[in-house]
Amino acid sequence: MKGDKYGTHRVIEPKGYLPQPAIKLDNDFSKLYSNEILIDVMFLNIDSSSFTQIENEANKDKKKIEEIILKIVDDRGKMQNPVTGSGGMLVGVVEKIGDDLKEKVEIKEGDKIASLVSLSLTPLKINKIKEIYLDRDQVEIDGKAVLFESGVFVKLPDDINLRTSLSILDVAGAPIQVARIVKPNDYVFIIGAGGKSGLLCCYESKKKVGPKGKVIAMAHSEKSYERVKKLGFYDHLFIGNAQDPIFVLKEVERLTDGKLMDVVINCVNVSDTEIASILTCKDRGVVYFFSMATSFTKAALGAEGVGKDIDMIIGNGYAKNHAEYALNLLRESNKLREIFEEYYGGER
Repeated sequence: MKGDKYGTHRVIEPKGYLPQPAIKLDNDFSKLYSNEILIDVMFLNIDSSSFTQIENEANKDKKKIEEIILKIVDDRGKMQNPVTGSGGMLVGVVEKIGDDLKEKVEIKEGDKIASLVSLSLTPLKINKIKEIYLDRDQVEIDGKAVLFESGVFVKLPDDINLRTSLSILDVAGAPIQVARIVKPNDYVFIIGAGGKSGLLCCYESKKKVGPKGKVIAMAHSEKSYERVKKLGFYDHLFIGNAQDPIFVLKEVERLTDGKLMDVVINCVNVSDTEIASILTCKDRGVVYFFSMATSFTKAALGAEGVGKDIDMIIGNGYAKNHAEYALNLLRESNKLREIFEEYYGGER
């Protein structure tokens, strides 16, 4: 039996919805449609905003985090945080390819792949949570998932270890979008520079702006500050709270002699950081929100409220060839690779 290309055949509630906005999906994999791919899941990389919310709700208690994740998947048939609405992505082994896809996909059964579509639309069943890695937003599981015909995925590379690949691919949409937005001589401000996407954006921005441009990076803690400092791809680096827009504005004004930024890239995983991004951007500049914690309402009304004539871009996790583009950054920079392997990689 063939299902819908976009997976509507797996939607239980409400009928007629696509899988991402749907409340509940069918995760009974005893039946596999002819245009689906069944995955034996090894790791989930939970979206940073989602993981932070769950971690805070559970007071960083691993047992409680496990209970929350299992309940979400049991209730919804997918890993979509009901508070943030976001998901993440997965890594696993291809168990079975539906007959209608066998000649269309460039993978075979037994290959290790990473999904490049959100867990918020991916039917998932967890049999057991083996381990939770608080410092990486990763969960090792025994479980199954299905990718639809429209699903995007990538075969894992042989030259980059699994956990490092998982960390990079989770935020692979960021650097390629930065490469499109940032121009030579631009002043670029990266909020949340010490996280996975932030580090990639620092590296890509510094490449793009050239010797006459400037990259200012803001980290939220000593730990993330040290990560950015170790990478070294910035002109100015400071610690700040993105939820304190006046402090952030004054610091950026000081560092730019009041000129403000051509491009502001928001990579944070907490809410209420829209105004700091908007205030630090010059008129006709660009704010790029690569954060699942972004509120469209707060951003739109916030820019209007302070009289900012700027372009605001919602970060799209997908761009053509974005996975290979992101992985190639590790191949071209030993320093970037070392940091990702140290903080997000592992033996597996």
